[in-house]
Amino acid sequence: MTVPLSILDLATIGPGQTAAESFAGSVAMARLAEDRGYRRIWYAEHHNMSSIASSATSVLIAHVAAHTSSIRLGAGGVMLPNHSPLTIAEQFGTLETLHPGRIDLGLGRAPGSDQNTMRALRRDPMSADSFPQDVLELQGYLTGPTRIRGVEATPGKGTNVPLYILGSSLFGARLAAQLGLPYAFASHFAPNALQDAVAIYRSEFRPSAQLEAPHVIAGVNVIAADSAAAAQTMFQATKRARVSLFFGNGRVFSDDEADMILDSPQGQHLAQMMKYSAVGTPDAVLAYLDEFTEHADADELIVAHQSTGTEARLRSVELLADAAQLLRA
Repeated sequence: MTVPLSILDLATIGPGQTAAESFAGSVAMARLAEDRGYRRIWYAEHHNMSSIASSATSVLIAHVAAHTSSIRLGAGGVMLPNHSPLTIAEQFGTLETLHPGRIDLGLGRAPGSDQNTMRALRRDPMSADSFPQDVLELQGYLTGPTRIRGVEATPGKGTNVPLYILGSSLFGARLAAQLGLPYAFASHFAPNALQDAVAIYRSEFRPSAQLEAPHVIAGVNVIAADSAAAAQTMFQATKRARVSLFFGNGRVFSDDEADMILDSPQGQHLAQMMKYSAVGTPDAVLAYLDEFTEHADADELIVAHQSTGTEARLRSVELLADAAQLLRA
């Protein structure tokens, strides 16, 4: 690989699994990734999704950090309009104080949920409009000086936790460029604006105290397996699971039902969300990622190992590390 590899762990709760088993899998993945040379692991804030256990992102980061020693860990990301900037500064200031030099804070403005869940979160539907101001307020708490007179984050002030702007549109690209922050594009599930967003980010980037030159992280799905057939079987199972997640309303579809939906216009849209997916043997996955890196003009890839079972995801992590010749810890 010509760029570093990182991991987006969705803390998946697989069929028949509990949240506790999902967390154990996240710890196992982090330990393996640390040993095999991945740069960082991020966890995303999602709410009211029965198959994703990373809703309390900072708590999960703390748990994984306590069971690892060197790999960077962070949010990919915290949906800032769901929270006060001060609260997030205190949480991530605490994490950085406990695990110095290991914590990242990726920030998004989406709800990470549906409309009913937004109301349950007590979120103002207009809160996303203040996202740029909230990012600056949060940055002030972590780096100083504070932008709210007389209010400091303790812990937080002076920790300088690095911020990343997450996005899937041109808005995030322009904001990251204006603020001089790294930009992570969610191309693993929202591929359409990838190249336009990266081009705008690079052309409009202004250096900052945190970052002198643009840094693009691009998301991509990965299923590496010992055979191409096994990888394709897991890929189909992953798409079927997404059908139940997005269309099931609590119901799990049979394989035949899921395949019928995947053949429909709605299903085709769902499949398009996974446009950027490297699926196959390690060499085939590596070749895809090399091409994707150039296509995305990326400085780093963050891969979502998408197999439905924990052991298969761990095997994918291991196979990709071997193929990419990552340096072991």
